[in-house]
Amino acid sequence: MAEVWKKWEGQVVNEEFPLLRYLGGSEHSAVFLTKRADREPQDVAIKLILANAENPELQLSWWELAAKLSHPNLLRLFQMGRCQLEGTELLYVVTEYAEESLSQILPYRPLTPTEARDTLQPLLDALGYIHAKGFVHGHIKPANVMAVGDLIKISSDGLCGAGESSRVLGTPSIYAAPEIADGGGMTPASDVWSVGMTVVEALTQSLPVSKGTEKTELVVPQDLPEPFFDIANHCLRRNPERRWTVAEIGARLREVPLAPQAAEIAPSKGAFSKRGYLVPAIAAGVLLLGILVPRMLHHRPGAEPSPAVESPTQTVPQQKIQSSPPAPVSDKPQVSTTPPESSPPPASTKESKSARTQGAVLHQVAPDVSGSALRTIQGKVKVRVKATVDSSGKVVSAKLDSRGPSKYFAERALDAARQWTFKPPQAGGQSVPSDWMLKFEFTRSGASVHPAQTSP
Repeated sequence: MAEVWKKWEGQVVNEEFPLLRYLGGSEHSAVFLTKRADREPQDVAIKLILANAENPELQLSWWELAAKLSHPNLLRLFQMGRCQLEGTELLYVVTEYAEESLSQILPYRPLTPTEARDTLQPLLDALGYIHAKGFVHGHIKPANVMAVGDLIKISSDGLCGAGESSRVLGTPSIYAAPEIADGGGMTPASDVWSVGMTVVEALTQSLPVSKGTEKTELVVPQDLPEPFFDIANHCLRRNPERRWTVAEIGARLREVPLAPQAAEIAPSKGAFSKRGYLVPAIAAGVLLLGILVPRMLHHRPGAEPSPAVESPTQTVPQQKIQSSPPAPVSDKPQVSTTPPESSPPPASTKESKSARTQGAVLHQVAPDVSGSALRTIQGKVKVRVKATVDSSGKVVSAKLDSRGPSKYFAERALDAARQWTFKPPQAGGQSVPSDWMLKFEFTRSGASVHPAQTSP
């Protein structure tokens, strides 16, 4: 079916949403990268589902209700409706574009306990919110736990009302609660079961198995660290009434500190995001196929990679700098730099006190962009940042001189520019402030930056 969906790349939905790249799908639905003209964020995702479902109007009504929800850990819905492509009747919904998902990390490594805690807490926060609003998620699994910028978010296009027939979910996934597979109604307890399945897989890379027949309890791995063993045990009860609530899971998560050895593995700063997961994968030489998220990857088992590589005062043309240690295979963008576009000082063995010398770049920081974001580029994305540097060489102000067509790349360039340092120019034997123009260019293969001193 993937080949059937993928052939629609390049088509335009309702003369408004171009299907730029096929991101994935199933027998009945597909997700594409698309853009919204003159609106932020411009990069968004569009999900298409076949309109020959049992009740397409019910699906549209759930989307409309879900679009009114607002929570920082819930993926936003922007627009929905009907469309037709090559004679096929479809429903579509436009959502936030998530750069990465948990399912893209687990084939390569499990989460550390710290990462699991930092990922589970926002997931629980979002579930508690939607349950209080009378909704059930119904699709909790690693593929629907995503990173958007610095935030962990769960999908929202599959929400339905509590008590709704499980038939609205289609074929139950392996993460679905037993009552869902038996055709029962959707309840918050159904989501709790899926949370337990996701927790076990996140920490072990495997799903729990049954002790015997399909009707017996699942076996939670004994070596699962606390509080996750206790949480999984109370989530994976076949009787929904015996499962913990989302609030009880959250209380248990906050109640038990991580073991010292677990904390030492990943003493990092948050849940998975472009910085939290891709960096360890890159450092291990792993190419993550089809990465969506985003900033992922503060956590990793090794040492914290340097965010930049210091360059000498006189840089070499097209010298590479990386935001993580070199690896055999990497999905992380490479950033090349060229020397400042300024004239070299006159050759002289001695400088007079009135002589001026040019400044130079001392420390460069690569824009923190994901490989998946780069693969959306057609041609080049150019961003210019004006940096004001004080007499010590520190950037005291960085502003966009030209943001280009993408807010995402503009913000990454701006964040990187603020962290640069410079050798200040000299005037009369004293260091003086300066202004620089940093010209960033992003292509599918990476990014380059051309610094130019504009004053004095």
